[in-house]
Amino acid sequence: MTPDWSTACLDWERRILAREPLIPFAPLFPAEAAAARAIFDSLRIADVAGCPTIGESCREWVFQFCDAIFGAYDHETGRRLIQEFFLMIAKKNSKSTIAAGIMTTALCRNWREEGEFYVLAPTKEVADNCFKPASSMVAKDEELSDLIHVQSHLRLLTHRQTGATLKVIAADSETVSGKKTIGLLVDEVWLFGQRANAADMLREVAGGLASRPEGFIIYLTTQSDKPPAGVFRTKLKYARDVRDGKIVDKTFLPVLYEFPPRMVEVGDHLKPENFHIPNPNLGASVDVVFLERKLRQAEIEGKEEVAGTLAKHLNVEVGLALRSDSWAGAEFWPQQSLEVLTLDAILDRCEVVTVGIDGGGLDDLLGLCVIGRERGTGRWLSWHGAWAHKIALTRRKDIAPRLLDFEKDGDLWIVERPGDDVEAAADIVMRIEERGLLAEHGIGVDAAGIGAIVTELSGRGIDPEKRIVAIGQGYKLNGAIKDTERLLAGGTLWHGGRPLMAWCVGNARVETKGNAILITKQASGSAKIDPLMATFNAVSLMSLNPEARGGFPDDYEPKVW
Repeated sequence: MTPDWSTACLDWERRILAREPLIPFAPLFPAEAAAARAIFDSLRIADVAGCPTIGESCREWVFQFCDAIFGAYDHETGRRLIQEFFLMIAKKNSKSTIAAGIMTTALCRNWREEGEFYVLAPTKEVADNCFKPASSMVAKDEELSDLIHVQSHLRLLTHRQTGATLKVIAADSETVSGKKTIGLLVDEVWLFGQRANAADMLREVAGGLASRPEGFIIYLTTQSDKPPAGVFRTKLKYARDVRDGKIVDKTFLPVLYEFPPRMVEVGDHLKPENFHIPNPNLGASVDVVFLERKLRQAEIEGKEEVAGTLAKHLNVEVGLALRSDSWAGAEFWPQQSLEVLTLDAILDRCEVVTVGIDGGGLDDLLGLCVIGRERGTGRWLSWHGAWAHKIALTRRKDIAPRLLDFEKDGDLWIVERPGDDVEAAADIVMRIEERGLLAEHGIGVDAAGIGAIVTELSGRGIDPEKRIVAIGQGYKLNGAIKDTERLLAGGTLWHGGRPLMAWCVGNARVETKGNAILITKQASGSAKIDPLMATFNAVSLMSLNPEARGGFPDDYEPKVW
């Protein structure tokens, strides 16, 4: 009889606070789980005093995870009913030991001749961290030493009877194509999120699972020390949605040791009595005194170090990547978010609109900001978009995963031909103009790069002398920058809370020149800020209090959000 189960864990917040299991079901096939556990528990951990076995030294959550993986295999049909597993734990919670133990056990339990198992690590260093404990587990067991041949120079373990192999691959130095994978463990998924080709790489190395129904993929990771991006962002969101019941996928098991959002909002994640939540090994491989000291040191070193420490040791997701030289307005950006705020909402609710445009080089972004003054309340409502030429994905490989994420979000568009971005931005401007909402001097552009925009809008009937304003940059933008800070802090300027802008705002770096502050692309490096610069251009024009051109009845009252 096929067992029934759900991989959702709707009461995970209660469970994690109470230190209860996050896997909401028993092993689907107890006999398979028990057989694997007999091997797993007997493996010795070489880097712990006395070389204890996993069964002697690990905590119950480790055994539950192992049981879920091997207990999902139906021996009668040769099919594994749960094939993907996602485990996120904080740093120093024995992740390498778990990876080595599970994959060594899988090699021993495998029945397929010449079967292939892989651990895919993002770098050679991470690969070594996983291979060393696996090879040591074999070396410390006389029976395993006779059964498994270890070739350290190849990071390869070979089962002498079946010919099956377990190979640890460093993605930055070894090929991953042509694999006939049965079992794959992807270590430090957060680092793969920073690689432009990571999705293709994972697809290639996991391709063999299509013809191996007993196969599995395990994703192991800590939280990223930067806002999640690429494949990590995608997998993490999917795991959370399965856990929360938003997506029903009985073949995917998420196990996420992270704080409930409400605890982070009120600061309870900083209390030492709660450190156990992302650290199930607290008191064993993780020391609470060490965590307290690490946080104190980070607070002295600055906001960026605090964010990184919270991410790696407490699994707190990084939002805005704030540093000591961050723009002051970034501190108030999150609180001014309205998720329902779209371009359509601005056009329906506002009496006058200004537009800011910035950027547009081949390896740059073209950023656009629309700011409307809401009828009846006077609030400033903003919407942002951006375009990138396809060449930017190859020239800016360090940010390519993020750009592709923003494209999926619907906030950034990748264009094939130079000029497509300018035409698309002009389409939005004309849409505003046709509604009768665009201010008389309502289009603000960077004075150094207005040619293509002016040409395109002029061809559509926009008088550049009356409608387009060249906004001085550098120190001349100082007033708009400070105005934007005050508008955010005072609760006047609102935005849609989109990841694109959170990234751009977090990228902004401030320079002081005399009495002025400057935010420049040079100071921000390869990270993009064009939509934020477009915001300053739009703020410059809205600060002039442009006159509304009509379109609303006198008794209009805005709808309540």
